[in-house]
Amino acid sequence: MASARASSSSIDARLGVSQRLLAGGLCIAAAVVLGLAASMTPAAAGHGTHEQIGLPPCAWAQYFDAPCMTCGMTTAFAFAAKGDLLDSLLTQPMGMLLAVGTAVGFWFALYVALTGSRAGVMAGHLLRPRSLWIMAALAGAAWIYKFYTWHGLEG
Repeated sequence: MASARASSSSIDARLGVSQRLLAGGLCIAAAVVLGLAASMTPAAAGHGTHEQIGLPPCAWAQYFDAPCMTCGMTTAFAFAAKGDLLDSLLTQPMGMLLAVGTAVGFWFALYVALTGSRAGVMAGHLLRPRSLWIMAALAGAAWIYKFYTWHGLEG
């Protein structure tokens, strides 16, 4: 019986201080990104919101008159941070998914930092090549969508 307790307690072991600090850092980073996004006014064009934080206009978009792969991401984050998920999705589908993922990540990292739960370690195992390929395919599909909507749905 004692050996069963020892093995179950080793399975339930909480994360160490350094891992909890890492989770806390991720929580803070997510909060900063979402807070910054919430402070911005989404650009009516569906892109260019990043200029509100002092970043230059997208050189790709200026040179090619076409969206770059991350075009509309900041705008989508700004919409999502204000709770407008539909406009976020319509602006940049991958941006909406990343914004929601950032919000989920905030709460998840906060939970891990406060409790020492090993759930973060288990979640890290989800980032396998197959998951990353799916995310890359979704990003590519969102880029194609952004090309389609670049000059409006009619243009």
